[in-house]
Formats: sequence, structure tokens, C-alpha cells
Amino acid sequence: MSTGLLFPGQGSQFVGMGQSLARRFPEARDVFEEADDILRFALSRLAWEGPPDQLTATENAQPALYVHSLAVYRVTRDRIGSVGAAAGHSLGELTAHGAAGTYSFADGLRLVKLRGKLMARAGEAAPGAMAAVIGLSVDSVAALCRDAADTGMTVVPANLNSKSQIVVSGDLAGVEWLCSSAKASGAKRAVPLTVSAAFHSPLMRPVAAEFRECLDDTAFKSPSFPVVSNVTAEVEGDPDRIRRLLVRQLTSPVRWIECVARAREAGVTRFLELGPGRVLTGLNKRNARGVPARAIGEPASIDSMEEWI
Repeated sequence: MSTGLLFPGQGSQFVGMGQSLARRFPEARDVFEEADDILRFALSRLAWEGPPDQLTATENAQPALYVHSLAVYRVTRDRIGSVGAAAGHSLGELTAHGAAGTYSFADGLRLVKLRGKLMARAGEAAPGAMAAVIGLSVDSVAALCRDAADTGMTVVPANLNSKSQIVVSGDLAGVEWLCSSAKASGAKRAVPLTVSAAFHSPLMRPVAAEFRECLDDTAFKSPSFPVVSNVTAEVEGDPDRIRRLLVRQLTSPVRWIECVARAREAGVTRFLELGPGRVLTGLNKRNARGVPARAIGEPASIDSMEEWI
């Protein structure tokens, strides 16, 4: 059996994430303590106690997700066995590289903290929005985005989550127009998301250069297992190319449908979602039908791994 690892992105965070894990497993507690030392503030307290609005802030949510997911990985890696491929949704791609040893835990955490800070800054400079369109195809949503562009608005497909769930991102007027137009075109729903900026859109372009500089100053090596890029939906192993793609990811769509398909092509026969929540496990019901998948983030789910793996 070959296991595929999935790492969640922003939106999966919740107050209390990782607390029971750290209480039960010393390896997880060590990860949270190390993160607090690196960041020089109590990220663990924020993750475990809130308040929710501060945890949801992009500059905090992203490192909290990175730390929780890698704490789960540290606890479970000896039980997982052979990793056929890994993929992470947006921020989760950086977590996947942390698990694969592309960079050290500390360097990855610094990258993630800066990424969240830069993305939040971009949102303050150019307010934007995101919305999930349910029930229209990728092509239909892309066509609506082109229509919006013809009138001077900016809105693009940002997360290609499943064949019937596409997240769009852009300026406030563009996202509002697209939601209305999507419903008129037969979408079941068009739901605005609670986010602080237009992620994976051209509105992130002003911060790309600073993120590139930080990536260039960070030591990278080839991942110890295959990691699928959000941008290309291909396994990428060259350190310099991984750096370039992580920059492009800021403004490019997350091709999640294809990322999961590529992991299956690599021989993956079961999936584990490591970290808070089960968003990606839910998407796999459509993206990888018939392939076993489990969300692993709390002690009870870890205890049950031996009966499943």
C-alpha cells in the first residue's frame, strides 16, 4: 500500500487545534514549543485558546496550520510507512515540503509566517474577496471571469477544488458580479468566503518579489518523497524550480483536482489528511472516488490508524 499525504490550507484552523495532540504526545508538544521559540510569541496559546479573530488572521492562521500539521506528521510518520506522494492545498503545499524535508522546520515556519504577513498586507493595499461557486463547471466559471475582465473587473478561478466547486478570487466588484452571474447561469450556490484578501489572484502580485527574496535566502534540497505542485499539478523535485513555483503559487490557481489525480498516478492507494479538519478528505469523495481517505489530527484518529493502515 502506498500512502498519499494531504495537508490542509487556510480555513481549516479552529480554536483548540492541536491542544489535545500536544497533551497526549511529547513529539507534538515539542513541535509547538519549538514554534513558539522560533516565532518569539506563544503561537500555541493562540491556537489553543484564541481569540478566534486573531487565529483567523492570515499571518497567524498560516503558521498555526503549518505547525499543527507537522506535529501530526512527527507523531505518525513511523506508522505511515511508504509515502507515494504528498500534496497540500495552498499553504498546505509549504507544509508538504516541510514534511518532505525540502527545508528545515524552522526555515519553513519563517517562510510561512512571512507568506501570511505579505498576503495580509496585499489585502490591506488592495481589498479583495473570494467566493465558492457550487454547481458550475471549471470552464463555465472561467468564462464568467473573462466576461468580468472585459468590463475592467478582476476576478479569476483561484481554487479548482472539485468539478463542481470552484473558488474565485478578485476585487470586491468582480467577485460580487461573478456571484450574481453564476447564480443566473445555473449555479446551485455562490457563497462569499470569510477571508481577508484575494488569494491566488493578480492582487497578490505586489508582494511576490519580497517572498521570492526570502525563498532565495532559504536553504532548499530535493524532497525526500514526491510533492505535487499546486501550480503545475506535477511532481517537482528541483529545489530552484520549487522556489519559483512557490512564488507563482501566490497568483496562480490551486489545481487541486489535478493534484489529487497526479498523486494517484504516482501509485497512491490511500490518503491521509494530516492536520486540523477534514476539508480535503471531503473533497476526495469527488476527486478520488473509491480510494480510502482519513483525516488524522486528534489523538483518537491516531489511535485508530493501526486498524486502518
